[in-house]
Amino acid sequence: MIKTETARRTLLELFRAGIESADPAHCVPPLLPAPPKGRTVIIAAGKAAASMARAVEDHWQGALEGIAVTRYGHGMPCSHVEVIEASHPVPDDRGEAAARRLIETVSELGEDDLVLCLISGGGSALLGLPADGITLDEKKAVNRALLASGAPIQEMNAVRKHLSAIKGGRLAEAAFPAPVYTIGISDVPGDDPSVIASGPTVPDPTTLADARAVLAKYRIDVPASIRARLSDVRAETPKPGDPVFDRCVFHLAARPAGMVEAVAEAGRKAGFEVLSLGADIEGEASEVGAEHAALALARAAALRPGSPPLLVVSGGETTVTVRGAGGRGGRNCEYLLALAIGLDGHPAVHALACDTDGIDGSEDNAGAMIDPASLDRARAAGLSPRQSLAANDSWSVFQASGDLVATGPTRTNVNDLRLILIAAGDADCG
Repeated sequence: MIKTETARRTLLELFRAGIESADPAHCVPPLLPAPPKGRTVIIAAGKAAASMARAVEDHWQGALEGIAVTRYGHGMPCSHVEVIEASHPVPDDRGEAAARRLIETVSELGEDDLVLCLISGGGSALLGLPADGITLDEKKAVNRALLASGAPIQEMNAVRKHLSAIKGGRLAEAAFPAPVYTIGISDVPGDDPSVIASGPTVPDPTTLADARAVLAKYRIDVPASIRARLSDVRAETPKPGDPVFDRCVFHLAARPAGMVEAVAEAGRKAGFEVLSLGADIEGEASEVGAEHAALALARAAALRPGSPPLLVVSGGETTVTVRGAGGRGGRNCEYLLALAIGLDGHPAVHALACDTDGIDGSEDNAGAMIDPASLDRARAAGLSPRQSLAANDSWSVFQASGDLVATGPTRTNVNDLRLILIAAGDADCG
């Protein structure tokens, strides 16, 4: 049987390969445009904002200035771009002030200037500038309710865009007639530019009616100011065909599918059989975990002695519907706890589930790993895995079992990576 130490080391190496595939230092420079006649202003937002800005600085020919807004702890030194750290996933005053500065900065530019927009996951919350008539506190309350509702990112962003003065194409609108050249790192299933960071520089296909429908679907009560905003036809976001987008270009530097394929290829080179489930898996984290446990058990039963280990790879973004007061943890730990419960200590299976940005949910870990004895260690510490799952308290289980994975901020973000390693009785991957 595969040694746990070997399996854990292998899973961590594969996770690092996924992060490396989306490093802005490698994937951003090949997409840089030619310098303009006038000013070049960087507008960056997201968990990778500072590292993307740094990648531009290291390769740009000519003068450069700008602002990068990233999550607390995700900054890095830049020479010409001011880096501002703000709150994620719930906006704060620093994010609001930074977003206002971004709008004011691009509004000053002309046709010979260039807005070089660098967008990555997390940018939606970090650009916390409410639309007219809405306060930041009101916007934060809606954001918290959406995060707890289990709504997928596409639905959350349909609401966020219509309550914002910068998202849903509003940044491009403010920059017009200056050209806007956007480089994005996708963290969303399908890589839709209008969903990445709520699409500040691209047309918004969602409508006010869509936003109202999302709030109704999840029974989220909102104040009168937000109801009025979502009922005012003048508050509609700019749509495809609007001339403000005539000089806008969007390029994708990294995406979840590329990360999943990079990990799959690393697995093949290590001698594994690889089964890729794709990069766009969505759904309730605990339900996906239970489904993957059933898949792993079936695959483990089918393995023959002497066959190579099987690596099951998947990406995407699951959701967690918070019940009651909730506990500690994020969607990757919740997925992994459900997976571990379903596996029930099967000796042939080890697994990892982590967010490529280095932060899973409410704590400072990227996610966790499991081995056949993980739940036994948690039970020995006095925890009930099933009760913890019901209370959305997966972090406590893996903290007790010693299985948390802590990388610190990676300064990129191509969503979650899930790895299941299944080995036959005499297999070896070390």
